Formats: sequence, C-alpha cells, structure tokens
Amino acid sequence: MPSSALEEPLRDRADERTLVVGDERPIRISAGHRLLHHDGKCARPHGHNYDITVEIRGELAETGWVVDKGDVTDIIDEWDHMFLVERGDPLVEGFEASGDADALVVLDEPPTAEVMAVLLEEKLFDRLPDTVSAVSVSIAETSELTTY
Repeated sequence: MPSSALEEPLRDRADERTLVVGDERPIRISAGHRLLHHDGKCARPHGHNYDITVEIRGELAETGWVVDKGDVTDIIDEWDHMFLVERGDPLVEGFEASGDADALVVLDEPPTAEVMAVLLEEKLFDRLPDTVSAVSVSIAETSELTTY
C-alpha cells in the first residue's frame, strides 16, 4: 500500500464493504404465524424456527465496521417468540382479549417467509446508519424453505 494511503483516514480510502451476519451460524428466531387465506394446513396457527442471514453493504464507519452486529441482531430479535399475523386476522382480537397483544406482530401482508424477508430488509435499512447502501435478508423456515 502506498505510504500516502496510510496517511488517509480509513473511511476516506475504503470503498464500500459487505458485512454478512449469520452466514455459517444463522440468527435463529422462533415465531408463530398462520396464513389467513390459505387452503391448507398453513391456515392453522403454527410455528417455526427461522434461520436468518443478513448481508449489509455500506461504507466503513469510524468504528472500523459497516454496522454493529448487535444492532442487526437486536432488530431481528424483536420478532423472536412473537406471533405474526396479517392485518384483519380475527386472532388479533383473541390475543388482545387474552392480554397477549404485546406478543403480536401485525403485518399488512401475509406472514410468509418471503414477506418477512422483505419487511426485515426494510426495517434494517430504515434503522441502520445512513452509511448503509443495501440490505439483503434470507430466511430459512425450519431449514426446509429458504427465501432470498
């Protein structure tokens, strides 16, 4: 590396980098859901273990990383041990009546792994620093179905 590069601050000489969180050891959450308008078993309340991997592209911060891994896992953990339902699902009233409304995540779309991946991408992108340029989430539902 030329000596002039050593004199520049790291953030001024580094291009964007990609941080992968959960590659070989995915972030695992457990959550319940049901697909309200499905004509099969998935219309019944049930749960899965979800393995989540996140790729984040961005500039290095002054701390020397793209983002703090703890910030990523904290955002994803907001769905751990929660029940995901689509807005309008009668289960919302049932959870509220039982005093468990704080265990619900109400989505505007069906709570499929595909929708969850898109919503987590949006949630992470909105809450991570402005130096982040892209977020990609993949979700494996009970290690059988992977969504990118």
